[in-house]
Amino acid sequence: MEEKQEILVVAEKTGFLPRAIAEQLGDEYGYQVTLVELDMQKLFEVEGAFEAALLYMESDVQEYMQELLYLKDMTVEEGTPIFFIGEDVEGLKEIIPGHILKEVFERPIDVKISAKKVDSYIKLHGKHIKKKILVVDDSGAVLRSVKGWLEDKYQVILANSGAMAIKFLATNRPDLVLLDYEMPVVDGRQVLEMMRTEMEFSDIPVIFLTSKNDKESILKVMELKPEGYILKSTPPKQILEEIDHFFEKLMHQ
Repeated sequence: MEEKQEILVVAEKTGFLPRAIAEQLGDEYGYQVTLVELDMQKLFEVEGAFEAALLYMESDVQEYMQELLYLKDMTVEEGTPIFFIGEDVEGLKEIIPGHILKEVFERPIDVKISAKKVDSYIKLHGKHIKKKILVVDDSGAVLRSVKGWLEDKYQVILANSGAMAIKFLATNRPDLVLLDYEMPVVDGRQVLEMMRTEMEFSDIPVIFLTSKNDKESILKVMELKPEGYILKSTPPKQILEEIDHFFEKLMHQ
């Protein structure tokens, strides 16, 4: 049986509206919902890996500064998005970072629409969804190795030529391209230049894979302004760490 995804609903008072939203998220969309008062002791007792948090407040946020700072630490540490129902939006923005505060629902709110928006966000960006990485290299051995290192955490698609990568990009959008710099016929430079001239995928991040670590070769790679480069001789654990760090940094921009 598939484990239910969890959502945290935090309310100044767990009255009718917070309960209605919690029920909608649970009954209509099948989430495991934890409903808790905006109280320090009760927040301390909260446990779970939440896909999202929904905060409902009627008062000025300054009245709950300690609790909100604690909630901020909870969500920032786990990268959990917050959806806010309340009046003091500007006050909340001074506490909750912009990359965490995803949407503000104006009152009076429609419970069904609000729940649907939270569900839609999770389906598109939820932490359970593996990031999609396109790995491009003319060596089958390299492709198999990289796939083995990354596939536990990421969805890995393989392309054994620059032409195959371009064909894939025409109909798909990965979250990152790991691109071999030295390939026959269509090399990494040509693939990246093509990507940067096409509006549909000009903003897809690219990290070069290269076997050369001399200064001249690195300068040639970096003058194309990729998001970075990784030497093929780098230990597998470090490659995974570098990719994890890239996505973490991207999430906080």
